Amino acid sequence: MSAFREKFTLALKVLSLSRGRLAADLGVDKSVVGRWATGAVTPSAHNMSRLTALIAGRVPHFTQLDWDRSLADFAVLMGADPAAIPGLEPPPPGLPLAILDQVRGTTTLRGAAYEGFFRSTRPYVLNPGRFLHDHGMIRMGANGLLELRMGTGGTFCEGWMLPLHNQIICVAADVTSGAMVFGIFNGVATPKAEILDGLAMGSALDVGRTPTAFVMMFERIGDLSGDREADDARFLELAARDPMAPEGSIPQALRDHLLRDIGPAQLALGGDLLLQMPLLRSLARGPAYREDARG
Repeated sequence: MSAFREKFTLALKVLSLSRGRLAADLGVDKSVVGRWATGAVTPSAHNMSRLTALIAGRVPHFTQLDWDRSLADFAVLMGADPAAIPGLEPPPPGLPLAILDQVRGTTTLRGAAYEGFFRSTRPYVLNPGRFLHDHGMIRMGANGLLELRMGTGGTFCEGWMLPLHNQIICVAADVTSGAMVFGIFNGVATPKAEILDGLAMGSALDVGRTPTAFVMMFERIGDLSGDREADDARFLELAARDPMAPEGSIPQALRDHLLRDIGPAQLALGGDLLLQMPLLRSLARGPAYREDARG
């Protein structure tokens, strides 16, 4: 855990917590907090857990893994401006990709089509035959990229949705476990995306954290209001819902789309050797227009 003293001091300052108040809240002597602040000692595992829980009550989704962030990233997480911290360079904007300018240009042109609230449908890896619904929010960030927040039964993912070549590249992290999540989804050419689908990959929540790939579909369930606080509250309400899809609620056509046989035997029958999502079989689309539509 790097530079705990600096991060701890920054957290106290940002949260307007005195050493005495923190000591009282944690039930420790004020001198103990003083030793944390000077770097003489670091908190015990018990006190670190209690300190993290206290901060999580003021900084949403804060976990013990966040203490391992760089000081610049920690400052951003806490809502502080890294540029205002003496001797600390602010983190680079966005992702360190060679084609980031191209991604930003595409986002400027097409990003609005993907902003909104979405519900996913995907196989439940640890319960074969059942399906899960994540709830997510895609919103333009201050750095010119589409930010992604996903919630599933008390766990949260945060990251980016990067439009490029009529596809959406997802790079995100599970802020609860620290696991990375990746995806490539087929995009749309319409003014608004109603359904997206593609392939996602992450670590299963088994003992071995098994790398797992699967088909995943997103469907729009609402638009952003333009009020960031209201939209954040709406996201948290959606993320708190039971993610388990009721038994029998997934139509057979969608089940067949999400679950498919692959491999040499299927290839011999005209199927796929590898897990793929060809555009011709994709469900991605914009709004369905009606004959009686006006405007």
